[in-house]
Amino acid sequence: MGEQETEVKFFVRDLKKVELRLLELKAQLIQPRVHEINFRYDLPDGSMRSSGHVLRIRQDAVATITYKGPSDLVDGVFSRTELETQIGDFETMHKILIALGYVKILTYEKFRAVYEINGYHIMLDELPYGDFVEVEGADGAGIREMSKRLELNIEAAVGAGYARIFEDYNARHGRASSDLTFDALRGKVPSPEELNIRAAD
Repeated sequence: MGEQETEVKFFVRDLKKVELRLLELKAQLIQPRVHEINFRYDLPDGSMRSSGHVLRIRQDAVATITYKGPSDLVDGVFSRTELETQIGDFETMHKILIALGYVKILTYEKFRAVYEINGYHIMLDELPYGDFVEVEGADGAGIREMSKRLELNIEAAVGAGYARIFEDYNARHGRASSDLTFDALRGKVPSPEELNIRAAD
């Protein structure tokens, strides 16, 4: 979607229903469901996270490195600079970042499928703490209209990224965890209320 990421995120109770709605709208599956593992980094003083900057490497069908700038949130829609490119080897890139002085602060994983319709990308995400839908496009008004077509309530949009939801939950409950994986949360998945989110479907 270029160097500017503009998106809205929803927590949903029935991801399959959203997928069926996408098929009704003749959306095209452009990335079949794939497992992702993500490492997120910061400087030792925590200054990247505190100022809203993100540095991440991700392994799914390919390996990529991503930088995201601080985000603006308007009417539930995020907009931020995003720079991303493929890398040759995930583990080698991790070692390079550590050698440069970065610190890995979070490991998180999810399953993701991606649909495309009228220039919008719809991501169906399964995380260790629940299922989500992301709608990404060129502008906030169009994203809100596409969300409406998907029968998702824009008023219930999630006002934080996946990592921030987890970090805020840990802070509220006195937990110290940098492991947002299916194994780590097996049998102890927090409720939507504990995560301070509500369903949009």
